[in-house]
Amino acid sequence: MNITWIYALISVVIVSAISLIAVIFLALGEDKIRKLLLFMVSFAAGGLFGDAFIHLIPESFAKLGSGLFTSLLILSGILFFFILEKFIHWRHCHNINFEEHTHPMVMINLIGDGAHNLIDGMLIAASYAISIPLGIATTLAVILHEIPHEIGNFGVLVHGGLAVKKALLFNFATALTAVAGAIVALSIGPLIHGFSIVLIPITAGGFIYIAGSDLIPELKHEVELSHSVLQLISIILGIGVMSLLILLD
Repeated sequence: MNITWIYALISVVIVSAISLIAVIFLALGEDKIRKLLLFMVSFAAGGLFGDAFIHLIPESFAKLGSGLFTSLLILSGILFFFILEKFIHWRHCHNINFEEHTHPMVMINLIGDGAHNLIDGMLIAASYAISIPLGIATTLAVILHEIPHEIGNFGVLVHGGLAVKKALLFNFATALTAVAGAIVALSIGPLIHGFSIVLIPITAGGFIYIAGSDLIPELKHEVELSHSVLQLISIILGIGVMSLLILLD
């Protein structure tokens, strides 16, 4: 097993374990969770935008050239995640208000979450296949957006009628599909010329879609000046973290 496999598998296991963080945060109480999520989502949005524009897109242009093909791959990533969400009637949910927010059915949520994590695993593995620093940056970006997502997803399952322990187990099981995605990508990547390289701009488009379509809209509901300023600072911090990862190159 080479270093790429080791880094990729460790990373996807860590990402999968993020699903267990929901119990820790739920212990804080619903009000505190809601306040923390606003800033976690802001930080995650900055991290995703930062990874896309600072790491993934420049890497894509360097490997594939700055022509039409690379741009179309980035756009295809945006369209792919849009189609995925439409097809399974699922979206990232960061609202923990169980009484006022209507959630998709539990089964649809589990299928959607499993598919999403499978893709995350493939993207992380593909990034490591290009370079270790790029893999670390992509893993961190995924972790940043998985924390608020997994808390919200856990809430959906409980709200949908599952017992807390069963919801935790099912949420973790769907998270483990990231490991399967990494194994698939690392196994077939060497057999298909340019597989990992082509996934990088698609990943960038996916991250732009998630940050712009799912995360940023959640922040628009908060209009209080002090909270809005803190959200902006959190976004900038997320971008800053991705900028600092350039030092790993």
